[in-house]
Amino acid sequence: MPFFSGAASVRRDWSRISHRVRKIVRRGRFTSHEMVHQLEKAIKEYTGAQHAIACNSGTDALILALRAAGVGPGDEVILPTYTFFASVSSVIHVGADPVLVDIVPGSYAIDPDRAAAAVTSRTKAIMPVHLFNQTADLATLCDLAEELGLQVIEDSAEAIGMRVAGRHAGRWGTAGVLSFFPTKTLGALGDAGMVLTDNEDIAGRVRRARCHGEATELRHTYLELGWNSRCDELQAAVLLTRLERLDQDILRRAQLAQRYSERLARLPQVTIPWQAPAKHQSNLVWYVYLLETERRDELVDFLADHDVGTEVYYPRPLSHQPCLRHLPGARHPVPVARAASRRAVGLPLYPDLTDEQVDLVCELIEKFHGGRDE
Repeated sequence: MPFFSGAASVRRDWSRISHRVRKIVRRGRFTSHEMVHQLEKAIKEYTGAQHAIACNSGTDALILALRAAGVGPGDEVILPTYTFFASVSSVIHVGADPVLVDIVPGSYAIDPDRAAAAVTSRTKAIMPVHLFNQTADLATLCDLAEELGLQVIEDSAEAIGMRVAGRHAGRWGTAGVLSFFPTKTLGALGDAGMVLTDNEDIAGRVRRARCHGEATELRHTYLELGWNSRCDELQAAVLLTRLERLDQDILRRAQLAQRYSERLARLPQVTIPWQAPAKHQSNLVWYVYLLETERRDELVDFLADHDVGTEVYYPRPLSHQPCLRHLPGARHPVPVARAASRRAVGLPLYPDLTDEQVDLVCELIEKFHGGRDE
């Protein structure tokens, strides 16, 4: 059983995907054309964002959003130390200095109190990262940012479908992003990403920067230096098709997560996912089912021996990565992140998974912890 497989979903959707692909081939335009425009419109409608700008990846989306918001050399961006490397590398790629702080138990998101304590005269933005199944405490973070005159750039790469007080993730701050990496809740068949913003000026800068800085309405006229970060028509065709079933897929993920929790809650040796307190209520969207246990590495090996794939999130906090040891404060204590790095493991969770497969994983975990006989 792989940690992730979308094979059955691709087979299910293939006739509708191929119908759109044939349209692309007939038009002969393969990058940032009609399908991409349709995808941007559909994501705007789904999230409520005023602007949705498709690009090559979630990482590019972060870089484009930071740059469009004016974050650059001399600035500091506060972000959690427990997240994927792209969160911190995007800050460095725009020339700013990342400031890494500890996380909140349960949500694995940035600790607002730690973020507040890390603010200096150089701080330009706070970057909350929404991981696994819930958002950061966006209301508290946005209140802090407003009080101190900071921007909030949301790394909402995993957060499609997540809403806080009815507002979609990625829309609480200056800008946010989505990733459509194949394993994501809404996944392409390759890389693709999206910038979300309600700010027209930032949207215009992102649109230019993703196409070398070219003026939107005036070809061969470049207003700034940008990149080649356009979204492919083929990926847009896949995403448009899968977006039609997104809410059904989110519901299926929730059913599988509930099945895991009902079985695994009986085991005192493991900690099942739980929703951390926040200023406003938010919904859970299960991108990853993350378990914590003291014998994490042994459990990973045991499940692998029984052909069950897992994913370790994240075995080393960013502040302990070799290439980031030079950062000021890189060795400040981050006890919550350190504990998660030693204990956390993701179990298989995707719409193609069956109830019987979830039961098998649970049986194996029970067996590992001595909860079942051979």
